[in-house]
Amino acid sequence: MSAKLRLAINGYGRIGRCFLRALYESPARKHFEIVAINEPADLDSMTYLTRFDSTHGVFPGQVDQGDQTLIINGHEIKVTHADTPEGVNWRSYDLDVLIECSGRYSQRNQLMRFIAAGCPRLLLSHPADGAAEVDRTVVFGINEHALMANDILVSNASCTTNAIVPVLAALNQAFELDSAFLTTLHSVMNDQPLIDGYHRSDLRRTRSAMQSIVPVSTGLAKGVERLLPELAGKVVAKAIRVPTLNVSAIDLMVTTGRPVSVETVNEQMQILADNAAHLVACSSHPHASIDFNHNPHSAIIDASQTRVNGQNFVNLLVWFDNEWGFANRLLDTLGHWATQLSTHRLARHKQPA
Repeated sequence: MSAKLRLAINGYGRIGRCFLRALYESPARKHFEIVAINEPADLDSMTYLTRFDSTHGVFPGQVDQGDQTLIINGHEIKVTHADTPEGVNWRSYDLDVLIECSGRYSQRNQLMRFIAAGCPRLLLSHPADGAAEVDRTVVFGINEHALMANDILVSNASCTTNAIVPVLAALNQAFELDSAFLTTLHSVMNDQPLIDGYHRSDLRRTRSAMQSIVPVSTGLAKGVERLLPELAGKVVAKAIRVPTLNVSAIDLMVTTGRPVSVETVNEQMQILADNAAHLVACSSHPHASIDFNHNPHSAIIDASQTRVNGQNFVNLLVWFDNEWGFANRLLDTLGHWATQLSTHRLARHKQPA
């Protein structure tokens, strides 16, 4: 690229920090430049949590701070602390894309506030409320080719959707799925308290994250059907939070229209991994979840756990680093989005009057 694309991050929590780190650990850093971060937390905490991370280790570079700047390997990133889209003069940064990582905005009228405030485009690190709320929902490896230069609101779906959609697509192509039941075993998240405390909408999430296995609601089935409409009406999902810091799994059960065996299922999963090695891996080692911490794949299929009951009922276990894998898919989607444009630098979206 002749010029680096100018990025900003809104919301510097787990995914926001992982995205920044993924960029600096990737060769793609030569194509992108983070020029601004908006995060309500104070700069001292932001700097400290960039430098030291309990899950992913010490940052592999130099982290400093200046006068309202976070400095990474000598590069200054402007920092603001607004709690609304309008609280930042985004236009002054001459941005190409804002990476929206706060998770607070999932409806089109909310997201367009960033556009009105000077952001030409948004890439969301979470699903929108519905397909009509954004121009595109992308799972890299499935439909990134649909991205267009004139898209301004793009969702990168969820970590679980990125993990399971490639697997379901491969299974459906090989065996014609009649139904799918997904149980996500997800690491704790920051909407859960360490000890019992109030939660605004979910009584189960008032309970201590580190003392219990906690069922929670999930929109995964809708997310899957949005990306794979051929499975509409065939997918059911539930989610359970488990007391680990990182790395999650999906216990997948499907019924197939064609006879299967453990061998034929694992053969198709290995073909998937061979054809999409950047995104999917397949392993038969006796794994525990910690083995996949800081793993950049969207999904790792545990072939040792494949089970078949009769000729048409299949059970698979799919591991994924819900932070690091997803942060890398954000980076992949961003890179592909840039290639859809007629020049190496993103054309500016016309700002509202």
